[in-house]
Amino acid sequence: MIELTTAVQNVSSERGVPGSGLIETWAVTAYRKVAQENAELTVRIVDEADGRYLNEKYRNMASATNVLSFPFDDPPNLKTDILGDIVACAPVISREAQEQGKTLHAHWAHLVVHGVLHLCGYHHDIDDDARIMQRLESEIVEHLGFPNPYSNSDG
Repeated sequence: MIELTTAVQNVSSERGVPGSGLIETWAVTAYRKVAQENAELTVRIVDEADGRYLNEKYRNMASATNVLSFPFDDPPNLKTDILGDIVACAPVISREAQEQGKTLHAHWAHLVVHGVLHLCGYHHDIDDDARIMQRLESEIVEHLGFPNPYSNSDG
């Protein structure tokens, strides 16, 4: 069975952040759906200031975003099991869940899955790629027991 070793680092002061066990379950489930080999992943949960800093530094956007994915590139002539890092901005995720009428856990699960798929090479910049990624996200999130994240409401 494909394994994903997951380290969760919560440096956010936001209340309601899911526990590391749930985040690991969501990440592992997503990874096993698309991966062929074992890997290591870090999920870091941050507040808005860190989210804004990272989004500006790496995406030239002057606001925090919900989730960022940082794939790891192995050094030349060295193969590691490191998949990469996901940075989740807890206040943004909480705000979005409320605005979108979603449960907090459903939105967190979706964004963890979304981040893992990015690390596995999936993207949504082109319509065809977006359809593939959204289909996978929906299948995984529904398998986890949450409603389709792309439906109007997930309760």
